[in-house]
Amino acid sequence: MSSTAGPAFVGLVATGGTRTGSVLPSGASSARPGCEPRGKRVAIDIKSPKEIELMRTVCRLAAETLVLVGEKIRVGMTTEDINRIVHEDTLRQGARPAPLNYKGFPKSVCTSVNDIVCHGIPDGTVLKNGDIVNVDVTHVYEGFHGDTSATFYVGTPSPQARHVVEVARRSLDAGITQVRDGARLGDIGAAIQEYVEGEGCSVVRDFVGHGIGRKFHDAPQVKHYGRRGTGDRIRTGMTFTIEPMVNVGGWEVDVDPKDKWTVRTADGSLSAQFEHTVLVTRDGCEILTARTKALRSSENVDALFVA
Repeated sequence: MSSTAGPAFVGLVATGGTRTGSVLPSGASSARPGCEPRGKRVAIDIKSPKEIELMRTVCRLAAETLVLVGEKIRVGMTTEDINRIVHEDTLRQGARPAPLNYKGFPKSVCTSVNDIVCHGIPDGTVLKNGDIVNVDVTHVYEGFHGDTSATFYVGTPSPQARHVVEVARRSLDAGITQVRDGARLGDIGAAIQEYVEGEGCSVVRDFVGHGIGRKFHDAPQVKHYGRRGTGDRIRTGMTFTIEPMVNVGGWEVDVDPKDKWTVRTADGSLSAQFEHTVLVTRDGCEILTARTKALRSSENVDALFVA
């Protein structure tokens, strides 16, 4: 689930005290006034070996649930059916669904169909042939969070739908390649933005990746656009999400005025997203939510469609 400076998540970036081994970014400031005091230094958590093992466990569980969703997705099911699958599997694993009742969110998973960018609320919406749907899964296990998402094809997508999904998938890969000790967060955003815009799409700017661990949303904010060589230093032991949201049209979005959660593209264009939780290592990064097999109805593209 994305963190943002928008109304639903104001104040999510932690402003608490420093813990041993934390990295303090210089001049940390909010993406939106009011999220945190300008210039206040924010502790970025560095995980201990024990905490890293717990992160590996919860992220593996979240990834397994997302794999199950891919096996179940089909034309005719509802987004509430997806919620039930995720909820039941999460409990079966001995974990709990982090989105449920988080800041008032009413369901156990976010399901974002077609022009919904993120934070779609599961309901009776029936998935139709040609739809695309992002499913955003976050587990809590032994006090730690694991966050991952993917966009799935429902039946046979249009060429435009397939394009935006595959661009979103590859943009996440582009961002992950920039993660290493000593790099900067701006390197991640720049790599994603350069790739996405080169493919004729746009990157959403109002929602960002985030630090994660004992807290669902923590420092740092991980923007999916920006300039190389800018932003906080990335250090070994950090864990955060990278979760680019990619639109066919413009990057601007609107939050539903009624439910205060559902985010749609302002121009009604299609949107897709992929997300991993990563651990920074000395040599690069470890994808904590890596899956043991390809996602059906998503990653097995060559088997699904004839080019």
